[in-house]
Amino acid sequence: MKVITTDILVIGSGASGLYFALKAADKAKVTVVTKKKAEQSNTNYAQGGIASVIDVGDSFDLHTSDTILAGKGLCDEEAVRIMVKEGPEKIKELIRLGVRFSREGENGPLQLGREGGHSKSRIVHFGDLTGRELEETLIKSCRAHSSIQLVEGQLAIDLVKDGTGRISGACLLEIENNDITAYLAHNTVLASGGAGKIYLYTSNPDVATGDGIAMAYNAGAKVANLEFVQFHPTCLYHPDAKSRLISEALRGEGAILRNQAGVEFMENFDPRKELASRDIVARAIDTEMKKSGDKYVLLDISHRPGEWLKKRFPYVFQSCLEFGIDISKDPIPVVPAAHYMVGGVLATINGETNLEGLYAIGEVACSRIHGANRLASNSLLETIVMADRCAELLSKSKNPKRNLKEIQVEGQTVGDPDELQTVIVDHDWDLARRIMWDYVGIVRSDERLGIAKARIAQIKKTVDHLYSDYGVSADIIELRNIVLVSSLIIESALLRKESRGLHFNTDYPETDPDYEKDTVLLKES
Repeated sequence: MKVITTDILVIGSGASGLYFALKAADKAKVTVVTKKKAEQSNTNYAQGGIASVIDVGDSFDLHTSDTILAGKGLCDEEAVRIMVKEGPEKIKELIRLGVRFSREGENGPLQLGREGGHSKSRIVHFGDLTGRELEETLIKSCRAHSSIQLVEGQLAIDLVKDGTGRISGACLLEIENNDITAYLAHNTVLASGGAGKIYLYTSNPDVATGDGIAMAYNAGAKVANLEFVQFHPTCLYHPDAKSRLISEALRGEGAILRNQAGVEFMENFDPRKELASRDIVARAIDTEMKKSGDKYVLLDISHRPGEWLKKRFPYVFQSCLEFGIDISKDPIPVVPAAHYMVGGVLATINGETNLEGLYAIGEVACSRIHGANRLASNSLLETIVMADRCAELLSKSKNPKRNLKEIQVEGQTVGDPDELQTVIVDHDWDLARRIMWDYVGIVRSDERLGIAKARIAQIKKTVDHLYSDYGVSADIIELRNIVLVSSLIIESALLRKESRGLHFNTDYPETDPDYEKDTVLLKES
C-alpha cells in the first residue's frame, strides 16, 4: 500500500483537530485527515456557543461550581479549574484569529447568553451559528498555513503500531478511489468527534459513527464513562427534518416547554424549570411524551418579538420557516435526540492516553471534565483548551524521531461489496440504531439493556463475517464501529448499578455513592 509520512497525524477536522494543527504547525509538519469534507463535523452544527467567564459579575469559582454540579460527582475538579481559568484567554485568541462573536452594539462588549445549568450569563456566541463561524475560520487559517496539509475523503480504518507497541499513525481508506494509504507519524492525535449516529435520532452529522473510539479501543486504549450519552432535549420534530437542532439558548432566552395540550410541565421536575441541566430536561420531556402518548412536545418562544428572534436565532428561525413554522407565532414541535458523547477515550486534559504516541482531544476523549453530564457550551471550551495544551505538550517532547519508513504495516484487503452485501449492511445499520434508541436511550433498565446486548452481539457476528470475507469498504468499517461502540455503551451501562447524570436506570433510580467512580473498559489482549 502507499505510505505517507508526517510529524503529527490528526484524525478529524472539527475544532479540536484544526485548532491543534494551528498551534502545533509552527514546530512540526501536521497532516489533518478527515472522512468527508472538512466542514462536516459536530463543530459546524454547534449553535449555542462557548462558555467562559467574561462578565465582572461572574467568576472562575462559579463556572467551576456549575460544571461540577452538572457532572454529578464524577468531574476531575483540577481539570475543570484549568479549563475554566484558561477560557477567557482562548476567547481572545479566537478573536485574534478572526472568529466573530455577537456584541452589544456595533463595537460594544461581547453579548453573553445563558443556558441550562449556568448560574450566570457566560455563553459567548455568534447568533446561533457559533460552530459554523468557528469551523470556517479555523479551516481558512489551516489552509493558509504552509506546514498543515488537510486531506479530505479519508476514512480511518485502524491505528498502526511499530515494533515497540507505540502508535505510529493509521491506515486510511480513500473513499472515492477505494484505495488504502498508511499515514505514518511520530505522534497521532484523535480528534474524530462523537458517535451520535449509533442512535436513530441524533443532532449529529452522518460522519459521527464513533470511529476514533472504536480504533483506539481495538488498539488497546482505555475508554471510560461511555454510559453517559447526552441527549439534547430539543430537536425539531418533522417528518422531513434531519438533525435539526433547536438551540438550548432559546430556553435561556425564555422559551417555555409545554405538552400538546398547552400545559407547562417543567416545574414538576425541577425548580429551575427550562433552565435545568440537559439530563433533567431530556428526561422530563421523555416522561411527558410517554405519559401522554404524544410523539413530541412544544417549545414556545412566540412571546419574543419577531425581528429580535431573526437576529438572535437566524439559523433556528430560517430552519423552522423551511418547514412552515414561524417561531414568532408558532410553538416548535421538539423531541430529544442523541447529541454528545461525554465518555470516550480516557485522556488527561493534555490529551495523553495510556498508549504511547496516541493522544485524544475534544469529544472523542473522556477528559473527566464533564463528569456524568456535560454543562451546556462547555464542549467547545474543552475542545480549544485540550487542543492548545496537547500542542504545547508535543512541542516540548524530547522523544527522538524515528525512521518511520522502517515500520511494517499489515496489508488490508479492499472489498467491493455486491448488491446483497450492501442490503445486509444497510439493514444492520438501521437495525443497530433502532435497538440503541429503543433499549439504550434516555431511560434504561437491566432487562432492556440485556436485550440490546444480545441483539447487538448478533449483528456483530454478521459484521465480522462481512469484514473477514469481503474486505474493507467504507460502509462495513462504519457499521463495524457503530456496533462496537454500541456494545461498549451497553457494557458500561450494565456495570453502573445506579442512576447518575445522563445514565438513568429504572432498576436503580437513586444515586449510589459506591459508584462515584469511572467506568473504564480495556480490550482483552
